[in-house]
Amino acid sequence: MRRYDTGSPLRWGILGCGQVTELKSGPAFNKVEGSRLVAVMRRDGAKAEDYARRHGVPRWYDDADALIHDAEVDAVYIATPPGSHCDYALRVAAAGKVCCVEKPMALNAAQCRQMVEAFQTAGKDLFVAYYRRSLPRFNQVKQWLDQGAIGVPRHVHWSFSRAPSEQALARAYEWRTDPALSGGGLFVDLASHGLDLMIHLLGPIEQACGVATNQQGLYATEDAVSGALRFASGATGSGFWNFACHERQDQIVIQGSSGRIEFSVFDDQPLLLSSTEQSMSLRIAHPENIQFCHIENIVKHLNGELLHPSLGSDAMQASWVMDRMLASSVGNQVPG
Repeated sequence: MRRYDTGSPLRWGILGCGQVTELKSGPAFNKVEGSRLVAVMRRDGAKAEDYARRHGVPRWYDDADALIHDAEVDAVYIATPPGSHCDYALRVAAAGKVCCVEKPMALNAAQCRQMVEAFQTAGKDLFVAYYRRSLPRFNQVKQWLDQGAIGVPRHVHWSFSRAPSEQALARAYEWRTDPALSGGGLFVDLASHGLDLMIHLLGPIEQACGVATNQQGLYATEDAVSGALRFASGATGSGFWNFACHERQDQIVIQGSSGRIEFSVFDDQPLLLSSTEQSMSLRIAHPENIQFCHIENIVKHLNGELLHPSLGSDAMQASWVMDRMLASSVGNQVPG
């Protein structure tokens, strides 16, 4: 049954046409079949006008409500910092429109729940830009797991480190380390992708705890986090995320009863499968616009062709896990 039935392409408007929309997402709205980008908004009208001109977008606004209530906008993509996600999403729900919000979904799990409930009441779909759930590279990992290529998954570990940026060393302002706008530090901004991917690959997380600290003192938020997880399946998980190290590292290892899978969340590295039955190394390229598959799946979902892998009800669990880790406390059961 079609959820979107107008006989014309799904017409998108973007709130916050900043850097993430230049290549990762913006152009894909016009490349995906059955999708069109018709309006953009930024508080700085000159920047909104410039974006619209460069990307061939018919209309631009400097007022969010004007775009949300544009009669020719069917769906709104919220690409602002997380601090405004909940407010804007609730406005989109009240306007009775489809919404896709950038990650992390909101400042905390409580806001995520509020957003999910608002769209349930409105009878409209809420998507979250955890686009790795739709990428062929990570779908291959899920296929291996679903096929039992490494037996029963027992443990997943993510090692992630970065050196401090020049901006951080200069103590220059960065919204990603402003908790009022980001909900945390670089951990929240980057780890959200991989934690959500773990949930997609291995199922719901029932328990989470962590230790978070600020080792450098370069900004107000945490720069080092260690965490432990327990999945509903019985598998366990662990990880560390550190932004004060001397080297770049990004490796997830899934250990199973008869093998292991290794891959990177952000870096262009091969997928490695090693088991009692086989060993394999695969390179699977991402699309030029990395959110292309995610947006394509939104259109297919609304047309009744498939169930989108990153709905709001799925995405809010990553925020719950990060809340638990940053609180340095053992979590209880995930709310239903």
